[in-house]
Amino acid sequence: MSFRVLIVKMSALGDIVHALPVLDYLHQASPGIEVDWVVEESFREILEGNPLISQSHIVRTKVWRKHLFSLSVWNEISVVKTALQNRKYDFVFDIQGNIKSGVVSWLSDCKRRYGFAKADVRESLNTRFINNCIPLRRQDYHISDRALRVISVPFGKDYTEFSLHTDISTSLEDDLNAETFIATLSDSFVIVIHHGTTWKTKLWYEEGWVELGKRLLKSYPDANILLSWGGEEEHKTAQSIAEGIKGNARLLPELSLKGLTAIYKKVDLVIGGDTGPLHIAAAVGTPTVSLYRATDGKRNGPRGDLARIVQSPLPCTKCLNKECKRDSECKESITVDMMQQACDELLAFNGDSSDKTN
Repeated sequence: MSFRVLIVKMSALGDIVHALPVLDYLHQASPGIEVDWVVEESFREILEGNPLISQSHIVRTKVWRKHLFSLSVWNEISVVKTALQNRKYDFVFDIQGNIKSGVVSWLSDCKRRYGFAKADVRESLNTRFINNCIPLRRQDYHISDRALRVISVPFGKDYTEFSLHTDISTSLEDDLNAETFIATLSDSFVIVIHHGTTWKTKLWYEEGWVELGKRLLKSYPDANILLSWGGEEEHKTAQSIAEGIKGNARLLPELSLKGLTAIYKKVDLVIGGDTGPLHIAAAVGTPTVSLYRATDGKRNGPRGDLARIVQSPLPCTKCLNKECKRDSECKESITVDMMQQACDELLAFNGDSSDKTN
């Protein structure tokens, strides 16, 4: 029997990337399945071209909330509702767990809507829109595994028994542009630093990035250090970091998400915090070193031999606070030595490998 299912995971960028393994699970567990996905307009690009997705439904919930009494907004919502209901889904999976994702799931009019149990949702009202609330197990600690638990229930096949893979599609043009850019660099390691994140308490300190960059160039004199960024504020900080590192350090140009992904596929290492671009790099198989302060690297970080997690050693780490009086102390608790050791381990591994999968 062939099923048609809907994934409701609308935001944010890193969370969507973490959820991508559900696609491989669904197609392995039920060959011939059709999988649709609801995504916020600002993140639609990350799903475009994915051969495992039949249709994407685009929503603009921020706009909707700001103009809730606008006729055009209600018309837009009506169009989404009709599109969802016309697909006649067998299952809807809300793997976001807040009110807006619950409402979208309910709008589908699907009779079998799966989501998290009340103890595991971000907003408890979410469960009012879900009629199959799935409790998580102790082994479902990682954010990807949480989604996989919910997805797997109606198929009766435990996700832990599957070998799952992810990828993010890029166009031939994006790949060629990335290849052209990489060809302008020296024939040595290409390392990307992405310093920015959306939370202040996920950032590292600028002097740390500068010192790490200098040490990497001292250890690998012919290496290239690229700084990726998003938005004017991140651009300014990236420029300051590059100027502090000097040598073979330079900024990447302004890129689309797919353009950035294409670059990440071709580099040797991406270093950053708990942020979407870092998770994109991991999803396409690029080695990553990532640092964690307010969040838990064992829950949110990339996994596998090509990933190194650096967690703040402070006893209050993983606090989930977006503001903190000990912010400076927390930043500096992650030392340059800790970050350099993690980078050296992966660069040594990469240097010993004669075949890098892109």
